[in-house]
Amino acid sequence: MFNTISSQASKLINLTKKTQNLSKTKIITITSGKGGVGKSTFTANISYLLSRRGFKIAIIDADIGLANMQVLFDMKPKQTLFDYVEGRSTINEVITETKFDNISLIAGKSGYQYANIKNSLVLTRIVEDIKALNKYDLVLIDTGAGLNNYVQEFLSVSNNVLALTTTDPSALTDVYALMKMLSHDKEKLLLCFNHTKNYQIGETIANSLVNLAKKNRLNSNFMVKYIGNVSTSANISTTSRLRKIFAHEFANDDITKQLQKTIDSLLNNIK
Repeated sequence: MFNTISSQASKLINLTKKTQNLSKTKIITITSGKGGVGKSTFTANISYLLSRRGFKIAIIDADIGLANMQVLFDMKPKQTLFDYVEGRSTINEVITETKFDNISLIAGKSGYQYANIKNSLVLTRIVEDIKALNKYDLVLIDTGAGLNNYVQEFLSVSNNVLALTTTDPSALTDVYALMKMLSHDKEKLLLCFNHTKNYQIGETIANSLVNLAKKNRLNSNFMVKYIGNVSTSANISTTSRLRKIFAHEFANDDITKQLQKTIDSLLNNIK
């Protein structure tokens, strides 16, 4: 299924190749496989830190049916991604500025039904429309959990896929399934661990996943790049509940420093 979606998306991308070549915008799809690993909170916080470095950021809340990015940024957007999907709004009309400089949000819509999307490739087109604006340095796509068709489509349109996971066995199983799927069509997967005690734990598990991939003879040219870890902190969940961004409220915290190091590695590994 992923190969089919990737092929369809590639055809659409080829139609807009001239636009892409003129665009400075890079796309990063952030995924997890398993839900509940803290992906949206991670995305919101690295977006804030990237914006502080002067990058102009757009976030697409692509968690179809369970969107929460507007909650994290304490916003109530009038229009969402699905106003664009259903043809009621243009791309500019669904882009909402957050209270932070250099961060814009294309909000999702909680409770939205998959069946409402008659042609999933409209999701690919929104990415191309944002790139055509040529005003953002980075577009971060916050996907939903799992590997349904809509998540797969957002994976297919980006050369930069970042998986956030934990050390939970079921989460690692889902990440390995993601590795197997992406190895057919992608060059690499960027991997970050959440809720780990230190960098070395994530690095050790990442190496184990790579060794497992070699043992099972996945594409030998496919690379898994470990880019960092974020330790557990009660303050992260507290600030999220208060609709605040942790890295803004705790700029000098060790967790924020870990996020900064992860961003350093991320920027060195995207294209």
